[in-house]
Amino acid sequence: MTTDTTTAATTPATTASRTKALRGLTALGGVATVASTFLSWTYTDEFPGDLTVYGYPGGLQVLTLVAGALVLLYALAALDIRGLRWLAPTGTTKALRLLALGAFATTWFTVIAIAVELGGIVNLEPGGFVAAVTSAIPLIAFLLPDDTHKATRPRELPSWAEILIIVAAFGTGLYVVTYGIDTEYAELFTGYMITAGFAVTALFKAGLMARLSGLTTKYRSIAVAAAFVAAAAFPFTQTTDQFTLIAVNILIFATVALGLNIVVGLAGLLDLGYVAFLGVGAYTAALVSGTTASAFDVHFPFWAAVLTGAAVSLIFGVVIGAPTLRLRGDYLAIVTLGFGEIFRITVGNLDGVSGPQVTNGPNGVPNIPDLVFFGYDFGESHTILGIELGGYANYYLLMLLAMILVVLVFSRAGSSRIGRAWVAIREDETAATAMGINGFRVKLIAFALGATLAGLAGTVQAHVQSTVVPEMYVFAGPVPPNSAFLLAAVILGGMGTISGPLIGATLLYMIPAKLQFLQDYQLLGFGLALILLMRFRPEGLIANRRAQLEFHETGQLDTPEGTLPESGVGTVKAGA
Repeated sequence: MTTDTTTAATTPATTASRTKALRGLTALGGVATVASTFLSWTYTDEFPGDLTVYGYPGGLQVLTLVAGALVLLYALAALDIRGLRWLAPTGTTKALRLLALGAFATTWFTVIAIAVELGGIVNLEPGGFVAAVTSAIPLIAFLLPDDTHKATRPRELPSWAEILIIVAAFGTGLYVVTYGIDTEYAELFTGYMITAGFAVTALFKAGLMARLSGLTTKYRSIAVAAAFVAAAAFPFTQTTDQFTLIAVNILIFATVALGLNIVVGLAGLLDLGYVAFLGVGAYTAALVSGTTASAFDVHFPFWAAVLTGAAVSLIFGVVIGAPTLRLRGDYLAIVTLGFGEIFRITVGNLDGVSGPQVTNGPNGVPNIPDLVFFGYDFGESHTILGIELGGYANYYLLMLLAMILVVLVFSRAGSSRIGRAWVAIREDETAATAMGINGFRVKLIAFALGATLAGLAGTVQAHVQSTVVPEMYVFAGPVPPNSAFLLAAVILGGMGTISGPLIGATLLYMIPAKLQFLQDYQLLGFGLALILLMRFRPEGLIANRRAQLEFHETGQLDTPEGTLPESGVGTVKAGA
């Protein structure tokens, strides 16, 4: 009996000592992983990134170094190092496990890639084997007990410190995104996605992202200004237009996805032909741009071309929506899919042979001149603050302003009376109609507004691409944006939110652009991704509070622990 009492009395102390020892070993594993990146991993520089140098990490070694440093940082936070507990408001164990897995996955991906591309493990230096072993040490974190708890109110910081944290967070985000866009080869981008995916998920699980979200809510105006400055600073980090073009197309794709989010995410209208409105705006801007290939001898100034493209898209939205929005569900989806195909076929037949000479048929409208606004030629390089910006940088900044306009329209509309009517219609149209909401009128407004925003983005796209052809506006194809990609971006990111479709569009554009060998398997990959998403996170990557409570039975009315809610409007329906 005495022995049992002694054992029971010493068990908590023993458990605490064991937990502390495991955390210490995890920290040592992080140090060892970081140290291994300063060794040579391969004999030859034929593998991209030149991993042959001692004392200077390069290529994928940098990603392993970052992952190992994050493991060390959160292991020290788990050991109650003063000041570091702020990084893990809801606990460190889940974050440590994810970070350890990320470091292991990145390192082993690199080692396997070296062996496969160079013809066997004989091409590995001893440093490569050391890295493979040391990256497995932090996996000890999986033996740690779960210390997840409800986030407590942090110690009040001075206002200047909290503002500095916001600025640092957006600066770090700019660097991370820029690094991903600037990756020069597929192996590095794959490693970047592995590291970034595990790291971001770990920060969510640790509750750090929710804490940062609280700070941005507290200092909303400062956070908005910091976000704009960070986004606007991107072209100033580039020396050529090679990667700036990717960023411009991401902004176009994301802007159109956000417009579709009004139709799908707020109003609940499944539109499978939305890319046609992008095409309407692009063709309209191309035909009034003054190009010699246009059937109309007109040359509108920049502001007039933008307004014309948006207005024509609005008209098409009303004309198409008026007779079709009395349908619901799958029937509406089929009709909108038909409209998208009709648009593509029609512009392909307006070639002077099958129909009137308007769009040059399959040849499209080429040689679209660059935009000129108050004497500022967007196609020429300009020096700003001592830094030379190329033509695509000019279009990037223009498209950034267009995105800000779309975000403002989305947020204002979603929070307005008409926005609440959209949500009511999406949740239960019959009940909403019984409460006095004119369902047809409300849905037509959503359809028309979404079409207008798509047309606005299309006017810029036409000048960026300098040509428009029917093959650019299909339901599904190898190059985004198309209707399937746009819908996937909205669902993947999180319907009814602002940042969700932006993140979804960024991922869905960057992955095909960087991993060219996946061109033939894109739809398969997106299908699998959506299946996994609906199984494990049906509310999307970024979801609002109501969506999380709907899809996750937490037994309480607050946000599930370790997640980042967005105060968007509406909820997500699994079958939407």
